[in-house]
Formats: sequence, C-alpha cells, structure tokens
Amino acid sequence: MCGICGEIFIDNHPVSLESVKKMKQVMEKRGPDSDGLHKEDSIVFGHRRLKIIDLSEKSSQPMIDRELGLSIVFNGAIYNYPELRKVLQEKGYNFTSTGDTEVILKAYHAWGESCVKKFNGMFAFAIYNNKDKSVFLARDRLGIKPLYHARTPNSILFASSLPAIVATDKVDSEISPEALHYYLTFHAVVPAPKTLIKGIEKLPPATCMKIDKDGGIKESRYWQLSFHRDAEEKKYSFDDWKEQVVEGFKQAVRRRLVADVPVGVLLSGGLDSSLVVGLLAQSGQKNLKTFSIGFESVGGEKGDEFQYSDIVADYFATDHNKIEVDARQVLPNMEACVKAMSEPMVSHDCIGFYLLSREVAKHVKVVQSGQGADEIFAGYHWYPPMMESHNPVEDYRKVFGDRSHEEFLNIVSEAYRGDDYSTTFISNHFALPGAKSAIDKTLRMDSTIMLVDDPVKRVDNMTMAWSLEARVPFLDHEFVELSAKIPSHHKVSHGGKHILKEAARRVIPNEVIDRPKGYFPVPALKYLQGEYLDFVKEIVSSQEARKRGIIKKSYIDRLLDAPQEHITPLKGSKLWQIALLEYWLQLNSL
Repeated sequence: MCGICGEIFIDNHPVSLESVKKMKQVMEKRGPDSDGLHKEDSIVFGHRRLKIIDLSEKSSQPMIDRELGLSIVFNGAIYNYPELRKVLQEKGYNFTSTGDTEVILKAYHAWGESCVKKFNGMFAFAIYNNKDKSVFLARDRLGIKPLYHARTPNSILFASSLPAIVATDKVDSEISPEALHYYLTFHAVVPAPKTLIKGIEKLPPATCMKIDKDGGIKESRYWQLSFHRDAEEKKYSFDDWKEQVVEGFKQAVRRRLVADVPVGVLLSGGLDSSLVVGLLAQSGQKNLKTFSIGFESVGGEKGDEFQYSDIVADYFATDHNKIEVDARQVLPNMEACVKAMSEPMVSHDCIGFYLLSREVAKHVKVVQSGQGADEIFAGYHWYPPMMESHNPVEDYRKVFGDRSHEEFLNIVSEAYRGDDYSTTFISNHFALPGAKSAIDKTLRMDSTIMLVDDPVKRVDNMTMAWSLEARVPFLDHEFVELSAKIPSHHKVSHGGKHILKEAARRVIPNEVIDRPKGYFPVPALKYLQGEYLDFVKEIVSSQEARKRGIIKKSYIDRLLDAPQEHITPLKGSKLWQIALLEYWLQLNSL
C-alpha cells in the first residue's frame, strides 16, 4: 500500500522534478516508510512506500528493471503474486525481490497489457517502457485503489490523490458543473472519469490507459460485471448457491492474509465484518486483533454497536480493542479528516473511520474490512422496491438521490445550472448489456459505481491518512462475479442479504446475523446542533463561500434555520453536505 505519482512531459518540454516532489510530499501518509524518485527520458516517477510485502529494500520503488527496459510505481497488493511468480519463473524470468511489485513488472513484459487480467488484488500502477517511450497505467476491477490524472499544456500528471495534483498548481481548478450535479443529487457520488475539479479526472475501475511518447492517450476496459448465468448455473438450488458463497468467501478472506506483517480486522459488529472474523478464526488465526469504535448517543440515536462486536470478539476469543470516542474529539479532528479526502465525501462515518484508523494504526499496518457486502448481496432498503420496478431509472433516482433535478436548479447559482446529468447517467448505465432485470441493473450500478466512489474511497482515504492498509474481501473480483450470478430473490428476500445470512450461520452466532441492520453511526453530524451547527455556520457563511457563490444564500439560510428538517432520503444532512463541499474546497485552496 503506497502513494504513486508521476509526470510525463510531451513536445520535448524540459523535464522538471518539482511537481513530482510536491505530489510526493502531499502523499507522505500513504507511505511513510520510504520514498523514491526516478527520472528517465521524458518521465518522472515518484513513490511513497508502506512496507507490507517484502520489507526489504529490494522492493523499494520506483522499481527499475534495466534488462527489460521497464520502470514501475505501484500502489496496492496482488494476492496471487506467489502463483504468478512461479509461472513467470518457468518462463525464464529471474527475480531479485520476494514482493509483488516485481511480479507486475515481469508480468507486463511477458503478457503485455493483458497482464491485468491475471491479477487478483487491488492495484493502481504506472509502467514506463523505455523501448517505445510509452507509459501504461491501470486500475483494479472494483476501483479499490485510486488513480487521478490531469493534462497540462506540456505534460500529463498522475497520482493516488487528487489534492496531490492540485498541489502542483498546474491544473484548471474550476468546479465542474456536471460533477457538482452528481455531488448534490446522486448522494455525493461523482462517477469516473469526472471529479469536482474540471481539470482533473480519475481513471475508471477496470480500465487501462496507454500514453504514447507524443502524449496521445488510449483507454481500454478489461473487465465487465455480468449477471448472466450459464445453463448449468440455472439449475443450481438455494443450497448449491449457499455452498458456493461459503467456499468463495473463505478463499477471498484467505487471499488477503498475504503479508509480511500482522493482519487485523475492523469489527463493526455487523454481519459482514463478523463473518470475516469468523472465517479467519476457523482458518486457525490465533490472537486475531479486532477493532470497534463507538460515539456517544445524540437525540436518542445510539452511537455505538458494541453489544454486537462484543459477542463476536468473545465468541472467537479475539484480541479485541474497543475504542470509545468522546464527541468532543470530532470537531478538533475534522480539518485533518477532510484534508485526507481526495474528493468531498458526505457520509457521516468518515470521521469515525478516521478516528478508528488512528487507533488501529498503533497496533497493526493491515486490516480486513467488511465493505461491499451490502452492494453485492442487496443489503440496502432500496433493493426490495426495485424487484417490482417498471420504471427502474425513475425509481432508483427517487430512492438513491439526495435531491431532484428541480431542487438542484433552484439552489445553485446560474453558472452551475445545466442538464439532469445524474438521471442521464443512470439511464445510460441501466441500458448497458449484462443485466436484464431492474434489480440486477441496480446491483450493478451500486457495486461498480456507487461502491467505488463512496464506501471504498472512504475506507481508502481514511485508513491511508494513518498509514494503514485496508483490504476488502467482499470485493475479491471472483467473489463479486459469483454474487452477480446468484438469482436476485435469494439476495433480496428476508430483509436483504438472505443467502449471505444463511451461509454465515455455519460460522458466526445467530444473534449477530438476525440483529437489526446497523450503520456506522455518527449522530452529531446528522442532527446538527450546538457547536456542530456553529462550526457549519462559520463555513457556509464565510467570505470564501460567499465569494464562490455556488449555493444560493437564501437556500443556505433555510438550512441553517432548521437543519433537522432537511434530511435526504438516505438519512443524511443536506446542510452537512453543503458545508462539507465548501470546507473541502477551502482546505485545498480551491
């Protein structure tokens, strides 16, 4: 797990190290163990390293293979690298390190761009080919690892972090009206390649980018999620699918133990993280470190789920760490939390993950987490209505959107009014081949779009803020492919995640499986009052906010007068959403 960056100069422009040095500095927390810089021809690569696999200097980056004429910077973890290494050795390749970075480099030489199809893991990397002076970039199938890029008049920049690119002062920092529409109407999800900053894009998941020596760019997608079942799979019974789920998830969890340091688990007390703990315990893991966090209650809403995490920790005799956070810690840490966001993320639990990661990083450098199960096994409340939907685009827009297009037009200034981008995006995505029913279209949207730019990005940003690597076994691409094939009624019925719950009964206590669905609660940011309301008011009423003028003052005044009356369909604060956007822009000097 690391931070990568680079600059590719075009049109014979003089090569400078300055921008890459700036980007590396911004990403120090992504890799505090060491850093590297490599200049060759018209490219400069930078790297920040967090040592997880092969702790020796032989796996330091940028990694250069003079014999092959290749250089690489890589962020992530390839879980099947030992198997690939053996295959490559049989082809005649020799290795000087014992890590996964060198495996990627030689796999690219052996198989070219199709090497990405052989990797099981999370990754974002860039490879420079000295022979044709090209740069090859790639991102993993589910977008677990971030990769941003921007074109300047004389170069192309890339980095693991959007603020790192902003720090170069080389890009158009205007707000994208299309991305703003997504942020305010599509639950703050801004789908790739867009970002809120007009001059910066993100490489979509499951996508490769080839940059030639003249700066020409060619993108190609190497993976698509399909909900199609073959003739044999159509005959499977519920029990057949259940067995597939158990065995498939066991393999996904085991894969993510590949590390040369201890691996812990973020234990929320929900079904998903509890199942990870249970399978690790069953595989023979002793003294497994688990971590839970809780906040004080606000407005009668409980701020912790310790009663459930305690059950799991006791049942499997884990080395459990229960972190109780006084609400007074939230505001003093909010600036650092928002600074850690590559893009503004409205979910209230960002600060929870930030504070949890701070404590977890004192004990381990790697954790497994339960993110992704709700999206691939239909755990959210909007899935049952989609089973019967006759107008899936409109119905999905209503249950998932924070605001209608009409409300958006009424609250933003003239410069940001435009088309209904969110509805158009949903419509186009639902029309893609590979998913026929409304529910399957919805699950595909959530697992390949929403998940990437909300929960997954949140976990990456907040854990990496404390130099902590998070691994997500539910997003093992083979397991995601399996879940997509399971008939939707096996997933949606009985309150959602039915087949996962039934599979889990062989592993974890029923009290955890049959409990009411919970979330990572941070009530103080939902029911803004007292010092939290004062904090938000200062942001949205600031001179910077007034000068920027994105949101109409009359709308902000309405939110400030009664913040608890303006809650989104997904139970978020509309005022917090507006304030977070402005705060993020201010902290990044945009």
